[in-house]
Amino acid sequence: MALLLAVCAFSFANAQAPLEEGGIQLNAGVGTSGWGTPVYVGLDFGIAKNWTLGGELSYQSYNQTYASTRIKSSILGVQANGNYHFNEVLNIPSEWDFYAGANLNYYSWNTKSNGNSFNYDDEDNFGLGLQVGGRYFFSDNFGLNLQVGGGNVVSGAKIGITYKF
Repeated sequence: MALLLAVCAFSFANAQAPLEEGGIQLNAGVGTSGWGTPVYVGLDFGIAKNWTLGGELSYQSYNQTYASTRIKSSILGVQANGNYHFNEVLNIPSEWDFYAGANLNYYSWNTKSNGNSFNYDDEDNFGLGLQVGGRYFFSDNFGLNLQVGGGNVVSGAKIGITYKF
């Protein structure tokens, strides 16, 4: 039992963040927005010391009723993001990862109103946003993340898990 506790303590103490150059991490979780609860999955790639680029897919849906009209909407999102990680500059312990960056995104909206379906496909489906977030790695490969952002359809917060390859 003591050996098991020592191994667990060693793995927690040696968690490393942020993502190193050439590294890959998978992120997944849920968020908040004014248009339902988004579910997301994404990958980040370490492109240089303290810099990552990533991509993300998200889905969310919501229902509304106006008078006697029932409206059901679903939103599929595709996002590219870039982040700078402040661990070295701020001398943050290695199990933590604090970052900020920008994103470019596209959202496809599908809405049904009283059985009629229509899509919103125009220039308003593209957006730019900013984000700031942090992760806590409780092992070399697994961590928890929290991110807040604004300027796009999923403005709000996201919480999830991170797995480093």
